[in-house]
Order: sequence, then C-alpha cells, then structure tokens
Amino acid sequence: MIKSMTAFASAESRIEQMTIYCELRSVNHRYSDVTLKLPELFKFAESDIRALLGQSLSRGKIECVLNYKKVTAVTSTVHINSNVVQAIVSATEEIEGMMKKPQLISALDILMFPGVQVEEEVPVDDLAPVLSALVTETLTDLVALRIREGAELALLLKQRSQQMQQFVDRAFIRLPEVLEQIRQRMNRRIEELSIDPDLDRLEQEMVLITHKLDVAEELDRLTTHLKEVEHNLNQNQPVGRRLDFLMQEMNREANTLGSKSGDKEMTQIAIELKVLIEQMREQVQNIE
Repeated sequence: MIKSMTAFASAESRIEQMTIYCELRSVNHRYSDVTLKLPELFKFAESDIRALLGQSLSRGKIECVLNYKKVTAVTSTVHINSNVVQAIVSATEEIEGMMKKPQLISALDILMFPGVQVEEEVPVDDLAPVLSALVTETLTDLVALRIREGAELALLLKQRSQQMQQFVDRAFIRLPEVLEQIRQRMNRRIEELSIDPDLDRLEQEMVLITHKLDVAEELDRLTTHLKEVEHNLNQNQPVGRRLDFLMQEMNREANTLGSKSGDKEMTQIAIELKVLIEQMREQVQNIE
C-alpha cells in the first residue's frame, strides 16, 4: 500500500506521579532522517526508540519529541538532602560572622536552594517499557495517518495516469494522419520546384524523414511507463523513488513528443501530458 510521508501524531501516558508526552512529526525527505528530542531522564532509551521508528518508517524527515511533567500529589512526602542543608547552614553561619548586621534566614529559604529537595526518580526498569509502549502507540497512529493519506495520493495518481493514457491513445490515432500529411507536404514541395526527381531516392529520403518525425516509439514508452506506475501503486512497499524516476522518464518522452511531432494537435497533447506529469510529480514527492 502507498504511504504518505506527511503526518502528525501525539499521545501521553502516566507512570506514578509523572505524565509523559510523545509527539511524532514526519514530512517528505529523499532519505530517512530521524531526529530525537529527549530530556536527560529519557536518554537511556534513545537507541531503542530509533530502532522502533526504523521498523515502521523507511523514508521521510521524522521528528520524535518526548517530554514529561511531574504531578505533585497532596500526600507526597518532601525528601531533604541533609548534607546539602548542613552545608548551607554552616556557610550561612560563617557569612553571618562576617556581617555587622546579620540577616535571618528561614527554613523555607533553605528549602528553596537547589539540591535541598530530593526528587524520587522512576527506576529505568520501570520507565523503559512505558516509553516503548507510548512511542509504539504514537507510531501506530502516525503510520495509520500516512496510510490514509497515501491511499488518497494513490487514487489521484491513478486518475491522472488514466487521463494520460487517454491522451496517448489520441496521439496513436492521430499519428498515421500526421505522417501522411508530412508526405503530402513533401510531395507538394517537390511539385512546386518543377523538377524531375529520382523517385527511388526521393522515397528513401521520405522514409528517413518520416522515421525521424515518427513518435510511435515515444508513445509506446509512455504506455509502458504508465503501466509501471499502476504496478507500483499496488505494491506493499516503499515506491516513492521509483515513481519519481518514472515521472522523469515520462516527462522526457512528452518533451520529445512535442518537439518531433510538428502537428498542432500532437503538440497540444504533449502539453497536456506535461501538465499531468507535473501534477503527478508534485504528489509523488510526498510518497514514502
């Protein structure tokens, strides 16, 4: 199935007095480019998170943001680092001895000093499975969104492919008449010159000229490329790069068709093909 590279998903989880948030963003990119933004508390899980993302996302610029917020319960206990408190008290007494008018410092003031209150950290063994489950949940939502948008992109590409094939079919129908007009123009030109040409040589020259102006080969290749586009749109693997290559090849054939035909209707068909190819190319840029 076709997947888009553009999507966003978020989720949250709770462990003890901590709420963990996860956000995943992905946009189109030529290769796979994963960026993780983790707080220091979650750094231990970086390699596991990268591996988890790599299992489901093979292409795109992906940003994973993990953060947390601690929720203080009413009945929670405040743990004090006695060593830090003793050091602050000793330093305060020493400083007061140097002052003419010592200032009183309250216990609440000391409590506000960094390092006095000791926060209980969630053990890594408890935190690891929660992070893994949260990232997996967010990733599942992200992939589902990429699949839904990919299905819409595939539908648009199939519609434009069908429109292109209709123009190619018109060109095939028009081609014999175009070649016949070329022969007629050449014959009229010879008649206007009032000369007695070498008919065998003239026939050979006309064959060469009509061969150079014959666009049947380009039309055949366009048909083949369109069939390949349809085939890739039904694959259950990343096909974005293949489709991008096919867009380049079809654009080249359409350019050749426009330059070789020498016919107004064929030139218009080539223009219509190029418009559709460009529309498809823009959509293909978002396909994984």
